[in-house]
Amino acid sequence: MSQFGSLSMLPNYGLPQEGWLRTVRTALGMSGTQLAKKLGVTKARISKVEQDEPHGSVTLKTMQTMAEAMDCKFIYAIVPKQNIENVIKERAIEKARAQVKSASTHMALEAQALNKEQLEYEIERIASQIVDKLPSDFWNDE
Repeated sequence: MSQFGSLSMLPNYGLPQEGWLRTVRTALGMSGTQLAKKLGVTKARISKVEQDEPHGSVTLKTMQTMAEAMDCKFIYAIVPKQNIENVIKERAIEKARAQVKSASTHMALEAQALNKEQLEYEIERIASQIVDKLPSDFWNDE
């Protein structure tokens, strides 16, 4: 799971109100007409794309093409809201709780119920095994 460690290092950038395309183009001191000329399109096309971007209705290819025309790199990323390891651990604990709950119900019927401390120990033990193996049904609902 350590391959995800670097994701937590990414800055938390939000979309600028005008969108990245217009914000970067303006910061570069490039006019819409100049960008249009570099791309071989009309200024109206540049304006339309810049208006559509903040609403999420621009293709990734268009973003990449326009970024390259501004001598920029377009990066597309999905960044977890919290640490990946924590997300996986929380899910493993949920699954372990479900397993322990099911097993403890059967054990109670046979008068072999575990106390609270034993239950928590079993949940942690099973969660650890789940994290180590990450079974194919890990994200399936119970």
